[in-house]
Parts: sequence; C-alpha cells; structure tokens
Amino acid sequence: MAARAIHYMGQRKDGPFVPINCGALTEHLIESELFGHERGAFTDAKHSSGGLIQEANGGTLFLDEIDSLGHKAQAALLRFLQDGMYRRVGSGKIQQANVRILVASNANLLQMAEEKKFRKDLYFRISVLSLRLPNLRDRTGDAVELAEIFVSRFARHYGRAKAKLTPESVVYINNHEWPGNVRELENAVHRAFLLSDGPHIVLPDVPEADEAGLPRTTQGFRAAKVEAVKKFERGYVLQLMNETGGNITKAARLAHQDPSAFGKLVRKYRSDLNA
Repeated sequence: MAARAIHYMGQRKDGPFVPINCGALTEHLIESELFGHERGAFTDAKHSSGGLIQEANGGTLFLDEIDSLGHKAQAALLRFLQDGMYRRVGSGKIQQANVRILVASNANLLQMAEEKKFRKDLYFRISVLSLRLPNLRDRTGDAVELAEIFVSRFARHYGRAKAKLTPESVVYINNHEWPGNVRELENAVHRAFLLSDGPHIVLPDVPEADEAGLPRTTQGFRAAKVEAVKKFERGYVLQLMNETGGNITKAARLAHQDPSAFGKLVRKYRSDLNA
C-alpha cells in the first residue's frame, strides 16, 4: 500500500506500477524475468519476452521481499541500477529503461550485508532513501481503522448487507499485538466475517487453526463452517448467560441481538445451560 501511494501520488502516476515478490523469481531465470529474453535463448523460450523492466518502463517496479533474492539475482539487479542499461537474454542489443525501483524487506538488510548474505554494494545502491514502516501494534488506532475497511471490502465482495465490528471486537483489535501485521489482521477479519451470519462481526471467534492457518478439519467448507458456528454460538451463549445470571433480555442487549432471536439460541443450547 505504501509503494502504491508513492507511485500514484508522484510524477510517475500515469506510468505502470509493476509489483513483484522476489521470492517468486526463479533463481536460474532471474535475468530473463527482469530483462526479458529472445525466442530460443534457452530451452523453454518459445516466444520473446520483454521482462519486468520493460513492463515497468516509465513507471515503477516494486520489488517486495528483496532479501529473498539470491546472489546471482542481486548481481543482475546491481548492474541495471548502475546506469539503467540492460540486455535481453539471447540478444546483443543494449537497451535503456527509465524505471523507478522501490524495494521492501522485513529483514535487516544492513545486518545481512555484514553477514555477507546480501551484497553490500547493492544495499548502498538501494538505500538512497529509506522509509521505516512501524509495526501495526505501534500505530495507535490504525488496526481498528484497517479492520473496518476490510469489513466493508468483504461485505461488497460477498454481496452482504453492511456489517460492523462489535465493541468487544474493537477492544480486542486494539489490545492484540498483531505480530503478523496487516496480513494477520486482514486474515482474522476475513475469517470472522465468514463465520458471522448477522451484521455484527466478532473477533477473535474463529476456528482453531493449524500452523498453516487452515482449520483442523477434513470436512468440506460448508460442514466446517456449520461446526465452527455451532461451537462459537454455544460458548458465546453460555458465557453471556453466566455473566447475566440467566437474564435473556440483558444478555441479548450485551450481544446486540433481538431478545426473541437470542431466546431461540438459548433454547437451542438449553441442555448445555442446565448441565
């Protein structure tokens, strides 16, 4: 988002914005990916390709996670940054491109350079102007504002009526550390949105997940959702009824639900309440 803002609020806004995750670049084809290639330059080169540099000409090439580039790729990038000159793989013609290069990294590139894991000359070449984006937990109020944006976006995407975060969810979002920053927040809101059947989005009530972030189930999506919602409803109703001494009207008010609708939930789990 920061890279897009720099591009679209600058003098190159009418040029192309080309983002690429460096971790997705194949090491042995890095020069072909960046600079393009001529037909027949290597085994799979059935057609000529202009490459990312040509695609971004006149605009911005955003290299995300640049720390994942191997040394061969770093050398190729450094050569281009020296004078903006490059050659397609398999071509003897030198070309020039007018491209602004933006890079991003979650790693400490200077430390990597000191440890010889990243070229020091490339580090100094790309660090002419550096911007540090603080962690989400250090940006007071941003997490809730972003969460509200995500809720609105998901509502449009899934064609649902306008939804909103509950006050309890706002408190949770403000207090959570969010070690995974914006991506973690977006995923948490997305899961909570999918589990919500009404207009109120509740965090952090999401299904238990494995290390990959996927629900611990072999069921299909619909069955897994039904099971997760049932588990959430039972725990939520039990907790509210305990807190209100069994007062359905008061519990419904705390849950921002119609008393009759909440009463149906209470009846649904009455056996658990009496256990």
